[in-house]
This record gives sequence, structure tokens and C-alpha cells, in this order.
Amino acid sequence: MTPAGSYCVVGGGISGLTAAYRLRVAVGDDATITVFDPADRLGGVLRTEPVGGQPMDLGAEAFVLRRPEVPALLAELGLSGRQRSTTGARPLIYSQQRLHPLPSDTVAGIPSSATSLAGLVDGATIARMEAEPTRPLRWQAGSDPAAAELVADRFGEQVVARSVDPLLGGVYAGAAATIGLRAAAPSVTAALDRGAGSLTDAVRQGLPPADGGPVFGALQGGYQVLLDELVRRSRPRWVRAAIEKIGHGWELYDETGARWHADAVILAVPAPRLARLIDGLAPRSFAAASRITSASSVVMALAVPGNTALPECSGVLVATGEPVHAKAVTLSSRKWGTAGDVALLRLSFGRFGDDLAGRASDEELLAWAVDDLATVFGVAVDVLDVRVRRWMDAMPQYGPGHAELVAELRAGLPPTLAVAGSYLDGIGVPACIAAAGRAVAGVLEAVDAQVAR
Repeated sequence: MTPAGSYCVVGGGISGLTAAYRLRVAVGDDATITVFDPADRLGGVLRTEPVGGQPMDLGAEAFVLRRPEVPALLAELGLSGRQRSTTGARPLIYSQQRLHPLPSDTVAGIPSSATSLAGLVDGATIARMEAEPTRPLRWQAGSDPAAAELVADRFGEQVVARSVDPLLGGVYAGAAATIGLRAAAPSVTAALDRGAGSLTDAVRQGLPPADGGPVFGALQGGYQVLLDELVRRSRPRWVRAAIEKIGHGWELYDETGARWHADAVILAVPAPRLARLIDGLAPRSFAAASRITSASSVVMALAVPGNTALPECSGVLVATGEPVHAKAVTLSSRKWGTAGDVALLRLSFGRFGDDLAGRASDEELLAWAVDDLATVFGVAVDVLDVRVRRWMDAMPQYGPGHAELVAELRAGLPPTLAVAGSYLDGIGVPACIAAAGRAVAGVLEAVDAQVAR
């Protein structure tokens, strides 16, 4: 076991709290673990609030089940019984002012055949997709174009706007033009690197196993259940302060000039905040972090009467250019099987490059939500309860070359200083948990090496 000492975690979101928990397990009860976060609550962009009398997540709401990190952590914490999965209701796409089934056999909306997009794109696009395997493909192994660049070239702009953009808008609050293909579809780029002769073939090789099981999981009671248990197990000292400066050694200073010493530090803050903290301390890492951009988004949760005539689907993703404000609508009660006297919905607003999250008032957002539901579903809703959460600069954009940028960032850090967060290896909760574990393992190895010397 690493000797007890003093460890500081800057940032109290899922990355920071997982790091604090992993530190506690590794260094034992005698170590001092301090979590710095100026907010009035821990959890970052994971937030569970009562809506219509039911707990509802107003940040991330689900995790991908085929990744092992969340189920493994829940099992470790004795929370496996809280895990739940979707009902099997499928999402739809709103395109050309009509609802369409979400295309099957795609990776990030990139189709494996023309058949999967039949009815969503026009005949000329279908013909182009059918002929794609016969066209020469120029692909350089290791390259990382924007997803839109390759998809539009091989399949056409309609596939980008009506299939890929809706998926990437939901994940990143971005678009195919701003997200690198390696981040959007790593299994596809891996197949291309191996020599797939066409994009169609690469997508077929990159499709996840069709096991028939649910894709997404969530927690009964919301993510707050996980956050509370991580805090209980890690027993950190929570300091409600924003760290403004870090000095070698490590010395951490807040805005008042108060100082804390640490043997190792984990910075679990968004990339823009990270850049400010390491400016002058780690030049290579600062330069890399400064190049990572972010989008802002808004989540609006609504409670409506349970007998509202909503369709039997899990939600709707909105194609580019449609006359609605929301980029996605989740019918949460349909998705998770919690229908009763009250039905819960989530609407997401805001994309990379717009200022909607900071500009629109709560009243405007509610009016847009009611209008969008009428436009998309043809239903007038009676709003019983509403919650609005704005997540400013909370959605990192995984642009072309992002993996190399992250590698450069990590390589420039001193040994007992590590990073964790959604801008590193994936924007979802599983990736954040994995990045936190990697950060803890790295700093503890460095601390052990110093002790050995």
C-alpha cells in the first residue's frame, strides 16, 4: 500500500469523486483526501432532482451497458440492485418534419447499408450508398477527419444531416462537422486502419455485437445514489473553494490565498479550467488543454399527466435544419418504464457554436418545449412541474486529432499531477470513471517511486 499522506482532488464531479474513492481504497484510512469544489453540492454535471414527485437526472441520465466501468463500480459499492435498463422502446428521428424510425445497423448514425436509411433519405442518396463499395477509397491509417468529411464524401450530405448529426448532437451537443471520426466511431476507424475497402465495409465490421439486450442502463433513484456512496466510502474533506493557483511541491491556493499541501494532485476539472490552473506550470499540457473547445447545453425536465398521448418510443433525435428548438426529446417514463399518474420528459437545447444556453430565459425555453412537443408529436401538454439546468461549457468537443491532443496533454504533466474528466477519453460516465482510475494509478506509482528513492 502507498504510504498515507495528503492528496488533493480539484473538482467534485463523477471524475473527482471516483478519484477520491480510488485514493481512499489505495492509501487507507490514515491518509488525508481533500476535494475542492466551490459549488453548493458535489456531483458536477450529474444532478438528480425531484420532478413531478419523482427523482430525475438533469445531467447525464444513462450509461452504455457494453462498457464495464459503471456495472463494475456499482457491484464494488454494493449498488448492483439499483441498476435498471431500458424498456426496449426505440427512439425516432425527426427529419423533413416527420418522424422516422432510428436507423438500425449503424455506428454513430453511419449506415452499414442503404437499406438501413430507406425512407429517411432520398432515392439519389440511396443509390449513392449502394454504389459506395465500388468507389475507390483513399484512407491513410491513423488519420482523423471530421466525421462529416468522410460520410458526406462517401454517402452524401443527407446522411450527415439526417442520421449522423442527430446522434452526435445528442452525445456531444456538436455536429458531424466538429467531431472527429475516431471519437465518433472508433470501431469504424479501426476497421479502416486494418484495410477495409469501403466505408460500408468498415461500418459492418465496426457494428457492436447484436445480443438483443438493452443498450443503456441507469440508476433507480438517479445518479445521486452513486454520488452519495462514493462520498461515504471516500470520506473526503470537502472544501468549498475554487483553486486559483498550483505551485510545485504541491501547494494549492484558493481565491483568498489560503494554502494546502499535497503529495499528489488530481485535477478533475473541465479543460478550460485546467488550462488556467497549469498555465506556467506545465507548458505542453497548457497548450494542449487550451485547444479543447466546449459546448453549452440546457436540460429541461417536464412532468405531464400520465395519460398524455405520447408515442410509444423512448424519444426523438432532431435532424439538422428542422423547425424546432430542441435537439432531442427523451420520453423518460417510456424509456425506463416508470409511467403512472405522471409522465416525465427531458428536452435538450443548445449546440456547439450557439449561445442559447446563456441567452434564453427559462420562460422562453418552456414555451419552446411546449411548442416543440406540439410540432413533433402533435400533442398539447399540460405541464405539471418543470426543472431547468444549464450546463455551461460542459460538453467537450472531440474534434479531429483529439486523441493526439490528449496524449500531448498527459505527457506534459509532472509525475504526481494527473488529470481526469470528460474531455479525455470519452464524454460519458463510464469513460470518466476509467479516466479517474488511470489518474489515481499514475500518481500513486509516482509517489511510490519518490518514496523508494
